[in-house]
Amino acid sequence: MRTDMKRWAADIISQKRVAAVPVMTHPGIELTGHTVRQAVSDGRVHAEAVVRLAERWPSAAACTMMDLTVEAEAFGAEIAFSDEAVPSVASRLLTDVESIYELKVPQLSAGRIPQYLKASLLASEAIADRPLLGGCIGPFSLAGRLYDMSEMMVLTCEHADAAHVLLQKCTDFIGKYCEALKMTGANGVLMAEPAAGLLSNEDCRVFSSQYVRQIVERVQDDGFMVVLHNCGNQGHCTKAMVETGAAAYHFGNKCSMEDVIADIPADALAMGNLDPVSLFKDGTPEQMREATLHLLERMRQYPNFVISSGCDTPPHTPIENVEAFFGACAKWNEAVGK
Repeated sequence: MRTDMKRWAADIISQKRVAAVPVMTHPGIELTGHTVRQAVSDGRVHAEAVVRLAERWPSAAACTMMDLTVEAEAFGAEIAFSDEAVPSVASRLLTDVESIYELKVPQLSAGRIPQYLKASLLASEAIADRPLLGGCIGPFSLAGRLYDMSEMMVLTCEHADAAHVLLQKCTDFIGKYCEALKMTGANGVLMAEPAAGLLSNEDCRVFSSQYVRQIVERVQDDGFMVVLHNCGNQGHCTKAMVETGAAAYHFGNKCSMEDVIADIPADALAMGNLDPVSLFKDGTPEQMREATLHLLERMRQYPNFVISSGCDTPPHTPIENVEAFFGACAKWNEAVGK
């Protein structure tokens, strides 16, 4: 039975306790004894990592992997893989304006898309006590991976019509992918659109938000929410993000949560924003605890705040730091519940 995600969000907002939803899969991969390469290539390994994390820690929602190469690979981009690091786009797929018009929107059978759908299906079947959020890339970020990010910025200025053609093709594919994730039993999708943080608020509206909104209108309903992640936003394009109509917004550590939450509707969730590298991966457990409690204190007056990492926690994030994060959240929630 599908979770009522509107009720889930409303319950989070109404309670005194702060929900915790860190974006992390890599600790689960390491706990199961697999490599990054295995997890990004095999849906069963991927799902096993997600399930292991759900069994170990009380995150309010489970998350599949944030892999910003899956959709680009489906379009035909060459991907570089590693046992120890997240995949990356190895080379530019589209080399000129003409190639944009020739680009075909792929089928969902392309590349590793079937493995990611398998991971979502298996994880949703195994995790019954909390929602599952799948993952996808945002339209502007995908376009930048296909055309080259620097060249994409130039394209928006010099060949805006071609930029919109590319963005629409990216949007059409991401929309299909999100529909398929929904069919696997996922309760939502965390859409990573970090490249939109390179744009001004107005340009973010034009080249990102209007396309994200198409996907939101296509898939978001009572049983499925879109969580829009933009870790490139320094607070300058939050208003454009909100125009997408997403049910939740996820922020990176480049911005102040107090500043950005002021622009978020009271009935939408605002998630973030502990540094995934300097705290989760490279910090000490004591630094992790202190930073977590400090952020919780700063956000005390905002009922729609959900504490999270500012982005995906990287490979080799120490288990002790994850324990410190959840321990600090439990300590805080125990205090406010009294």
